[in-house]
Amino acid sequence: MKYLFLCLFFLSGSAVAQKAQLPYIKVLGVAQDGGYPHAGCAKACCEQAWKDAGRRRFVTSLALVDPASGKWWLFEATPDITDQLHYFRSLTGGKYRYLPDGIFITHAHIGHYAGLMQLGREVMNTNEVPVYVLPRMKTYLEQNGPWSQLVGLKNIKPVELAVAGKDMKPSYMGQTLADGILVSAFQVPHRDEFSETAGFYLSLYSRQYLFIPDIDKWEKWESSIKDMVAAVDVALLDATFFADGEIPGRSISEVPHPFVSETMQLFSSDTIARDLRSRIHFIHFNHTNPLLWDTKQQKAVRSAGFNLAVQGDDL
Repeated sequence: MKYLFLCLFFLSGSAVAQKAQLPYIKVLGVAQDGGYPHAGCAKACCEQAWKDAGRRRFVTSLALVDPASGKWWLFEATPDITDQLHYFRSLTGGKYRYLPDGIFITHAHIGHYAGLMQLGREVMNTNEVPVYVLPRMKTYLEQNGPWSQLVGLKNIKPVELAVAGKDMKPSYMGQTLADGILVSAFQVPHRDEFSETAGFYLSLYSRQYLFIPDIDKWEKWESSIKDMVAAVDVALLDATFFADGEIPGRSISEVPHPFVSETMQLFSSDTIARDLRSRIHFIHFNHTNPLLWDTKQQKAVRSAGFNLAVQGDDL
């Protein structure tokens, strides 16, 4: 019996050690491009956050962490990148390099790439940090200042990602980062003034993640969001606005994100969709979105079977 107990103990310890080496996602920010609180906002939605720094939320960003290789990758170079690099170092106890081993960027809206300026010679003067982008975004960085200076001085090294088709599955194509880690990019409809907009599949051994922080209405996309969520374990989806009327005086047609209320309805409409709700983690909250600051609304969404991305959490 004692021998059996020792065997079980060591087997259990081995399983824990193996699990500790598995790659995972860490949430470094959950807010829309302007962060929270939002510049120029003196309304009730931001009032508490102005008074209490603990309520502040960084712009949406993720870290893909691989303990086995000792590497990590950043998703989105936000205006909060200075704080987020320090935040990551603090959360992980300084176990990893200060700079990521690469940065994946969805598109050319300020909340998603403006942080690249911190890599220039005025600040960190980095050396060829790989920046993974879709083709049009790569051209934009190479041909437009000040980003072209980062390329010219070799502070960053743009790496073009292949664009997967609508029937792409996570393992079909993508950028292999380490053993068992694959990132694939696909294009989604959005306001593409300067670049196309990417979403990402992250395949980490047996677990798969979907990251779509910005997209126009689901019906504008040729792919089925239900099918996409069904193909992964965790889906981080655009939750910029909760419902219509959230930004008075501005036409929602200018910023046609899927409302959280619409996504919830879509995934409550049939038995299959209801089974997928627990995989959805809403992210990219505008400062007007009550899911940032209204505990009652947060509880209602969670009670309906959905999740909210929480800054600092591991997925």
